[in-house]
Amino acid sequence: MIERYSRPQMAEIWSLSHQYASWLRVELAVVAAQAELGLIPVYEAREISSKARFDEARIAEIEKTVGHDVIAFVTSVEESVGSAARYLHYGLTSSDVLDTALALRLGEAGAIILADVQALKQTLKERAQEFQLTPIIGRSHGIHAEPTTFGLKLATFYAEFDRQEKRLILALEEIRQGQISGPVGNYSSAALSPDLEKLALAKLGLRPAPISSQILARDCHANFFQTLALLMTSAERLAVEIRLLARTEVAEVEEPFGRGQKGSSAMPHKKNPILAENITGLARVVRSLAQAALENVVLWHERDISHSSAERILAPEATGLTDFALTRLNGLVAGLTVKPESMSRNLALTQGLYNSQEVLLALCDQGLSRVKAYALTQRAALQAAEGVGGFKELLLADPEIGQHLKAEAIEAIFKPERFYRWVETICQGLFGPEKSGQASAE
Repeated sequence: MIERYSRPQMAEIWSLSHQYASWLRVELAVVAAQAELGLIPVYEAREISSKARFDEARIAEIEKTVGHDVIAFVTSVEESVGSAARYLHYGLTSSDVLDTALALRLGEAGAIILADVQALKQTLKERAQEFQLTPIIGRSHGIHAEPTTFGLKLATFYAEFDRQEKRLILALEEIRQGQISGPVGNYSSAALSPDLEKLALAKLGLRPAPISSQILARDCHANFFQTLALLMTSAERLAVEIRLLARTEVAEVEEPFGRGQKGSSAMPHKKNPILAENITGLARVVRSLAQAALENVVLWHERDISHSSAERILAPEATGLTDFALTRLNGLVAGLTVKPESMSRNLALTQGLYNSQEVLLALCDQGLSRVKAYALTQRAALQAAEGVGGFKELLLADPEIGQHLKAEAIEAIFKPERFYRWVETICQGLFGPEKSGQASAE
């Protein structure tokens, strides 16, 4: 994991010491279950549980000779236990320990990410309610469309992350499984059985996989990492929206800028959207890691270890980068400077061109065909866009339009209230009926 993009709590989960600690948890859970079922002596199991320790330096030393990390680990623990160690790793294969321990660590990492998503949702909700009635021009294809509110814009992201939360919960539940099933998954050793597996995994808060070979099927892992990739894609979508709104020509929002912060080594005036850009870059990496997880699904026969090296990289990086990016995004949204005055300025740029649809519909209501109504409206709109005059003034001065729409009807079309009349209903449907402070439309 890259320290720059890792938070301490997540880095600890993927540390070597925590890896060995999770392996030991699995080994001891199996020992305890085997003792309960009478498969090994109870006093030997107690001896193992009370004395079992591992030594990282000793593991590294042993691995240099044996070339196998699990054997090196088990040997180190055996040295701490003594004669009772003959019942350590009793009937197990390496993947029983590795895959079950991986499930534990993915669950721990996933719980952090789930909390990140929930925190971001809360921040988006609060800011959406804060700017629920703050007008902003909506854009399609990057071009002015019709007015909406900044609160509604944020509310769409709240809804998206709500969906991502549900997906993440399902993906976490799918990987909350382990295996204690032996070399090819059929409990061939007398020390193993489905009942033993169920009992041992219950001690770890996991459930048995319905079936395993020597490993857990990697489609479940791939689904988890694809869920992270999709989650990060939503994070990038929000980050890109912030970047677009922060451009000098738009200037509707601005990233937090701390005292003493500098935006450019050459240009002292710069205040760049570096946090949002950083999230965009990290999203690209997490998506690429999901591709590696997909390729890990295809293994030879009951198993090979082509997935192992990839997982040692992708599991820490994908979870770590997702945690880091979501935390950064939450802080970005919470500290975002919103500029209603710039939003008002941009709304006025086209002198009311965003009312064109309502003009079109009003002409249709007066009996014109849609083709004719569109042509009349577009004629005035294009003239306004070319700077001939204001859209409303051109409509009022057009004698052909005047035959169908009175001046009062045209004036009524240009009142902005219609763009915002359902905003509160939409937000209540999304957030519930609670009241909150709202910036009003002006």
